[in-house]
Amino acid sequence: RRPPRSTLFPYTTLFRSRQDFPDRFGLFAALPLPDIEGSLREIEYALDTLKADGIGLMTNYGDRWLGDASFAPVWEELNRRKAVVYTHPNTPSCCVGIKDEVGPGTIEWATDTTRTVASLLFSGTAARYPDIRWILSHGGGTTPFLLSRFTRQEADMKEREKRLPKGVMYELKKFYYDTAQANHPGALAALLKLAPVSQILFGTDYPYRTGAEEADGLAAQHFAAADLRAIEHDNALRILPRLKA
Repeated sequence: RRPPRSTLFPYTTLFRSRQDFPDRFGLFAALPLPDIEGSLREIEYALDTLKADGIGLMTNYGDRWLGDASFAPVWEELNRRKAVVYTHPNTPSCCVGIKDEVGPGTIEWATDTTRTVASLLFSGTAARYPDIRWILSHGGGTTPFLLSRFTRQEADMKEREKRLPKGVMYELKKFYYDTAQANHPGALAALLKLAPVSQILFGTDYPYRTGAEEADGLAAQHFAAADLRAIEHDNALRILPRLKA
């Protein structure tokens, strides 16, 4: 099956790059959410035909975040395949009309990552589909700062045993977090209180930020050599083993 016309060009370009340089390029495929049937077809095409390394999603689709019940068939299939799913923030419908000197990308995007984390947790999605490897951009957004609010939400839940049988912290420590724009001391210190080094991945946000800026920020944190190598290299290879070659 061919993918929708809107996605064919970038898929073809990336696929050719990976064919020419398989040890340097990977491929994450986009899904046409909220179209469930189209997304299921796209998963089949991307993972079985193109041999994509994972799936790339936005944190929201209009007024729906990733824990929305309507997306369940997609999560069932990705869970069955033990897929890696990368997420990137997007401006939600509620914030599109903001008129200010500071755009949504500066503030709302980091918060939208946190909103979709909450959606995955408190809907029960994260616990229900434990074999999906979720990657969250920008150090998890504002999640580390809002952690006590999450644990309070958990304590007040009426269906806690059903939706979070192993608890909020168990699920948060399973997520992966990239360091793009989270490479400064405050963000890294907060993230390391939330997640172990094994769950942190190197990210740059290129072309908006440079790889050099990212590397310098991590170096300034004075990680042990083994931990820095894990963040910059080994952790990614663990979930993307094809690239080990």
